[in-house]
Amino acid sequence: MTQLPPEVVRIAEDIKEMRIRGAGRIARAGAEALKLAAQKYRGSPSPEDFRRYMERVAHYVVSTRPTAVSLPNAVSFVMKRLREAEGSFRELVATVVAAADEFIETSLRAVETIGRIGARMIKDGETILTHCHSTAAVSVLVAARKMGKEIKVYTTETRPKFQGRITYRQLAEAGVNATQIPDSAVRSVMKRVDKVVVGADTITSDGALINKVGTSQVALAAHEARVRLFVAAETYKFSPASVHGVPVLIEERPPEEVAPRKWLERNPGVKVRNPAFDVTPPEYIDAIITELGVIPPKAAAMVLRELFGYSAEAEKLVLVAVEHDEAGVYY
Repeated sequence: MTQLPPEVVRIAEDIKEMRIRGAGRIARAGAEALKLAAQKYRGSPSPEDFRRYMERVAHYVVSTRPTAVSLPNAVSFVMKRLREAEGSFRELVATVVAAADEFIETSLRAVETIGRIGARMIKDGETILTHCHSTAAVSVLVAARKMGKEIKVYTTETRPKFQGRITYRQLAEAGVNATQIPDSAVRSVMKRVDKVVVGADTITSDGALINKVGTSQVALAAHEARVRLFVAAETYKFSPASVHGVPVLIEERPPEEVAPRKWLERNPGVKVRNPAFDVTPPEYIDAIITELGVIPPKAAAMVLRELFGYSAEAEKLVLVAVEHDEAGVYY
């Protein structure tokens, strides 16, 4: 059996260990892993052998993170073109490389478009709250600043991995007036907030948002305070498999991310849970900002059918991630 290139293994490990963070970056990294796998393949030049090898790579990459649907969607985008392609071994390699490049370029363009669309929905002088780190959400806020709008942004720390510090740094570097707050301070500052803008790891067919744990609490506080909540999300974060009832696994990560290993060893009877995501119901979401425009949450199913239809292969890739993670709960 042909060994996986070390570069591919490194990307997969970086995704799994959250050195690569954010659904968009994860998706682009997945596409890059497939591209590298094709370029560095050193097995038999038989087209059939190459196809089998790429299927193995696809399943390996998808198994790294079970919740963010952007990863299986990115892998499915590339693999669909390979499955439909005919030709020699070299032509199949070129197909994978071209498809991966196309996905990465399209993904980056989508983020820019979402930024422009979302920025128009923010008024000069408003205060915005955001949670975790989302390239799309940051794009909206930075685009608003570039339009000359003087905005103030509250960013959460986002424990236990502190992704919110990445958001704060990027906003500060772009000249946005940002203030970092603990996750637990969200409700206390919500009365000063005009809008909430968050990203997405997955959007299901019923319009529910699956995002970094804590998002649902932000949404609840916003709903209580009558503050509008917007989700900035590329369409490849919509889950095609959810149309047909395939569950989304809410990933549970190691307890050592929450409590130091030495502390856990000194307190062997203590149980620690570390869910990485939670679910925000569509009723708490005012609109989803996509590269195609602004849609209500309940239009998610329509977008899914128009863009993705239904792919049995996409379902299989989602189930691969589920099968590789027995911990956690499902939505």
